[in-house]
Amino acid sequence: MTQNPSSPLAYRDRHFVDSDEARPLRILAEYIAPLEVFRREHIHDTIVFFGSARIRPEGPMSRYYDEARELARRVTVWSKAISSHLHRFIVCSGGGPGIMEAANRGASDAGGRTIGLNIGLPFEQRPNTYISHGLSFEFHYFFMRKLWFAHLARAVVVFPGGFGTLDEMSELLTLQQTRKIDRAFPILLYGSSFWKEVINFDALVAHGMISAEDLKLVHFVDDPDAALAVLQRDLAPLNDTASPAIAELRTCESGESFDKSQAGARR
Repeated sequence: MTQNPSSPLAYRDRHFVDSDEARPLRILAEYIAPLEVFRREHIHDTIVFFGSARIRPEGPMSRYYDEARELARRVTVWSKAISSHLHRFIVCSGGGPGIMEAANRGASDAGGRTIGLNIGLPFEQRPNTYISHGLSFEFHYFFMRKLWFAHLARAVVVFPGGFGTLDEMSELLTLQQTRKIDRAFPILLYGSSFWKEVINFDALVAHGMISAEDLKLVHFVDDPDAALAVLQRDLAPLNDTASPAIAELRTCESGESFDKSQAGARR
């Protein structure tokens, strides 16, 4: 009588792990695996750089590549000067080419550590070579990648970009506007002429889609000096805590009114 071979352990069964039924396990893995690395490497918090993968060192918008690289270098020099046993204000990007590469490259120029949260796409997106060893992550799910952008961010610098950049920026602006993340962080829109042409913020206010107060969520900057000044002004060194310094999420019950002044006090 022929015996059937024993079935593999479920978590070693690639067919099962890749199945629809195991999707919750894959999602959970994209939370737990980065968390374990950030704890092990004592990554406390980040400054996130967003921007187009299509901006290259040579080209009509190459100044943004150069300035993203320079800003990331200066941020890293500043970060390394902070007296702490934890890694503070680490430059974090989407891990690909263009502005993402420029940010990781600038941090590397300064001899600092730098994070890349990459995602598999059919074009444009491959991990750049400037991400620090052990801090390059590959995501399948966009929403898990964006969770890690938001979870550790103390500031966000948004360079010119397309749909992906607009999506990432809009999500973080919404989290700030609605106070779903229970801490504030500055959002810098780098290249005021680009952003004011692409998005008519005043029209959004005029049509009642956002409030005038919401415009205070963004800072327009046009050079590395101005950007670094905003970051250093708004990011006063915080007391060291266990790493990583994950943002808390605020829960609002259905129908509950929201007191913005009270939320601001908590932040």
